[in-house]
Amino acid sequence: MTLGLAALLGMSVFAPAAGAQSAEADCRNLPTTPSTSGWTDYAQLEKELDRIERTSRGRVEVSSIGQTQLGHEIYAARVGSGDQVLLVTAEIHGNEKTGPEALLSLLKTLGSSGNPQVQAWLEDVTLVAIPKFNVDGAERNQRQNVFPWADVVEQFPQLEGAAPAWNYNARIGGFDVNRDFNPDLDYEPRAEDLPGGNLEPGFYLTNEARALRDLYVELRDEFGHVEAYVDLHHMGPCNQVDGDGQYVSVALDYPPLGPDDSDKYDAWPALDQERSRRYALAAAEGMFDKAGNGNGQSSPFFGGVTRYLHPEWRDLPGQARSSFALNGTSTVLFEVRGQQQAWGQKQKGMLTAVVEAGLVGIVERMADGSIEQMDGDDFYELPTYGWDQ
Repeated sequence: MTLGLAALLGMSVFAPAAGAQSAEADCRNLPTTPSTSGWTDYAQLEKELDRIERTSRGRVEVSSIGQTQLGHEIYAARVGSGDQVLLVTAEIHGNEKTGPEALLSLLKTLGSSGNPQVQAWLEDVTLVAIPKFNVDGAERNQRQNVFPWADVVEQFPQLEGAAPAWNYNARIGGFDVNRDFNPDLDYEPRAEDLPGGNLEPGFYLTNEARALRDLYVELRDEFGHVEAYVDLHHMGPCNQVDGDGQYVSVALDYPPLGPDDSDKYDAWPALDQERSRRYALAAAEGMFDKAGNGNGQSSPFFGGVTRYLHPEWRDLPGQARSSFALNGTSTVLFEVRGQQQAWGQKQKGMLTAVVEAGLVGIVERMADGSIEQMDGDDFYELPTYGWDQ
């Protein structure tokens, strides 16, 4: 990593929290009653975003892009003036917690730093971050949002009598929001399309998906193109890197849209999987940069980066990253060790830092243009974690 934001952030930001486990901690060392007390909740998010906006003296702009069904604001923070747009969402699943922490840390640094290199980056890149996307689910510590089907029909009367969408959980009374997207950005729900399925686009039923869709369209209209989109998630804690047995810290992925030679998406010629792989590789390189810690010491934790499960039969066009990719945006998935907050809270400092390092890797390479010289197929050189290639 060149001198700039990485040097500015240094070990003070990326260092593990006091008492954190080592990178090689037994993955079975889980608390019996997971707690969310160590993670930023909605009230704390509002206070922190307000503080970041005030101390940035106009560099960071915070706005609401919509409201959840329970009346929580969905906040987006924007920083930078560059013509390359990087859109990032965290906690689209409400029990996946490191993303908000990493984004708040990054916004704080980008918003207040006087480092000339950081300021130069902000002239080339505009970062738009949604630190807590599924607020209702996050407040309840559940994957789904809160949107009972009766409320859906009230909002969309044309769905009266239709079967609930396949990604609706009747027991929870909410949706997996990350299956509610459609590459047709003008799509409106139709009864004849329900219930749908995993291999088909979503319906823009949820307030959250509609708000992100509208933001994406606004950014596209303003800039002409949304260069990249990153979605921050969690996976299980026990996956191990092929070849060395180390636990996976983060797995990365490009859009899961079936075999690359499939003709299913011929109607979407803007799809560029190789370019998405470049952005995923840039994230990996940001993490590897941090693995050296700048002083010759190697950090296995930051080096525990793999490809995410991506056999050819995975085809998920209803995910946000897939729908935006079909519209020409390069998209990347982060899957961080420690599903939900169960094991992850013990690794909060390290997990947050490795996510931030990956985001820095993308921002840096967008700003200096080096991402254009990368070979996206080098992404395949990253190890797997036991799935059949």
